[in-house]
Amino acid sequence: MDRKKELKLAYKQTPLPMGVYQIKNTLNGKIFVGSSMNLPGIFNRHRFQLNAASHPNKDLQEDWKQHGSAAFTCEVLEILKSEDILEENWSKTILALEDKWLSNLQPYDEKGYNQLKTKKV
Repeated sequence: MDRKKELKLAYKQTPLPMGVYQIKNTLNGKIFVGSSMNLPGIFNRHRFQLNAASHPNKDLQEDWKQHGSAAFTCEVLEILKSEDILEENWSKTILALEDKWLSNLQPYDEKGYNQLKTKKV
């Protein structure tokens, strides 16, 4: 196998970082907390949607429009480790991790851009 193919294969086999992240408005301190099984990808997605004025979170979109991208940071809060996986269920584990951070940070109302979730019974 040539070097280029080896590098391509190694890239494809490298696991993507998964975990919980925040987008922070450095001017007013408001944050948006989320989780993803592909952290680099979710940051790109948020930036693309915000720059295209098509982000689903209207409050975050409005502040992005008003203050510009330089007023925001994207930060990883916690990386999901393979030993933390509950019953081989990655998505369930990552949502539990996100719930932990939402409970700790409470990024709602004047503190953030998240909306309170109502649990379905």
